Amino acid sequence: MNKARRKNALLASPYIVWIAAFIIIPLLFIGYYGFTDREGNFTWENITTIVRPEYYNALGLSLLLAVISTVICLLLAYPLAYILRNMNMSKQGFIVFVFILPMWMNFLLRTYAWQAILDINGVLDHFLAMFGITDFNIINTPAAIVIGMVYDFLPFMVLPIYNVLVKIDDNVINAARDLGANFWQTLFKIILPLSKPGIASGIIMVFVPALTTFVISDILGGGKLLLIGNLVENKVKADNLNLGAGLSLVLMIFIIINMLFSNGDDTDVNTVKKEVKK
Repeated sequence: MNKARRKNALLASPYIVWIAAFIIIPLLFIGYYGFTDREGNFTWENITTIVRPEYYNALGLSLLLAVISTVICLLLAYPLAYILRNMNMSKQGFIVFVFILPMWMNFLLRTYAWQAILDINGVLDHFLAMFGITDFNIINTPAAIVIGMVYDFLPFMVLPIYNVLVKIDDNVINAARDLGANFWQTLFKIILPLSKPGIASGIIMVFVPALTTFVISDILGGGKLLLIGNLVENKVKADNLNLGAGLSLVLMIFIIINMLFSNGDDTDVNTVKKEVKK
């Protein structure tokens, strides 16, 4: 038994080293800089700076756009993941591959592509002009930032939901239908509860980068809309690591809250069976 434990510990050691090097140590540095000033003295000022109007407004706008983007991604991803689950197996893998293919492209290139589409006299303007619609200006607006977020982060919502849906036993669904449940009853009482872990993972994977992004707002917002990620970037570039780390710690609070709300009680198969019997 001791040999087995030592073997497991040895196999896990690279992962432990990776966690220490790229998660724990950076977090310790952020915590140190966030609670100290330039002289290394302890202070709360880097945290309390968030109550200033310019920082508070940037945080509020970031939270709003992150929530909107996450909701839109969920509304688009769930039907798509459900359709992929019910497709023929031979086509299923190919469609999933095509869907995640854009993720292999550079993040900046994808965002600049949307700038070319949404920009004044861009692709969208020329397309709408064919139908007599002119002066349609969406670039440098919150809507443009949301579009960029949804496009870039949608795969992170689809894949976790899809991975959970494909593991649902068809016998459970067929049992519900045999007992007289219609499509909507089966969806809301069987499929949706069993897919909650995938939904929770997708929400976290979309909300976190949407809340902390600064590249999308720089490119599609034209620098006119400052999100909290932009302020952190500006402070770090200005060699004010302490304030940048303090703002990052504030962001971590909202990320932890999101994770706590997303990771609710998982619905197990036994609970679903009770619903089927009802």
